[in-house]
Amino acid sequence: MTLTEKIKATALFLQNKGLAKVDFGMILGSGLGELAEEITESVVIDYADIPNWGRSTVVGHAGKLVYGTLAGKKVLAMQGRFHFYEGNPIEVVTFPVRVMAELGATGMIVTNAAGGVTHGPGTIMLITDHINFTGQNPLIGENLEVYGPRFPDMSNAYDKKYQATAHLVAERTGIALKEGVYMGYSGPTYETPAEIRFSEIIGANAVGMSTVPEVIVAVHSGLRVLGFSAITNHAAGKQAELSHDEVVKVTNQIKEEFKTLVKAVLAEL
Repeated sequence: MTLTEKIKATALFLQNKGLAKVDFGMILGSGLGELAEEITESVVIDYADIPNWGRSTVVGHAGKLVYGTLAGKKVLAMQGRFHFYEGNPIEVVTFPVRVMAELGATGMIVTNAAGGVTHGPGTIMLITDHINFTGQNPLIGENLEVYGPRFPDMSNAYDKKYQATAHLVAERTGIALKEGVYMGYSGPTYETPAEIRFSEIIGANAVGMSTVPEVIVAVHSGLRVLGFSAITNHAAGKQAELSHDEVVKVTNQIKEEFKTLVKAVLAEL
């Protein structure tokens, strides 16, 4: 079965499970999946039950697909993503984005937990651009012409109108919103202090192990992207040690503000 055939087969399976129109796809990262629990009139499907779908093995990722209404929009939300470092082929990591596009989504909201290079823990960062340092590109191989061009333009990967809306909503709701460039590494090791110094020199404000491949495929598929990072720790060399437990802990501390902001922005898009 070709990749295009897999995408169409999975989309048909989901439609048969009750999924109809999709306005926005949502990818909810470490500790941020609770937002999907606020979706009403929901259809919830375990990843394990979806054909051609990957598996999420990271703590803080529930591994469920949730469809329904949030802030007046029809959304398809992933409670947990797939990472390249879990051993997933890059095609599997980005497959859900292809399915979201196949189901008619026009926009995607992507979130992650990230290490702060210039921003401190507890910061919500609006992603304005990214640096792909994963060593991978999900568009390598035969181009899927039905979805997008061979050489997609990444100049405005993160939609500027969406960004402007996010800033307006943050100001109105009194939520502090920083912005910056996200740099994607492959993981699963945290970065070395030398790598973080390099990241800062070339313009990164936060680093993480996700998001970049998904956004590349979203842009190729014609989706408008809005991205947020929850800064959960100082990056390597800027604090004594790093642990995933700290990532989950800090995410829990800021998740209410985070959920409020995303819902308020979604209502305006």
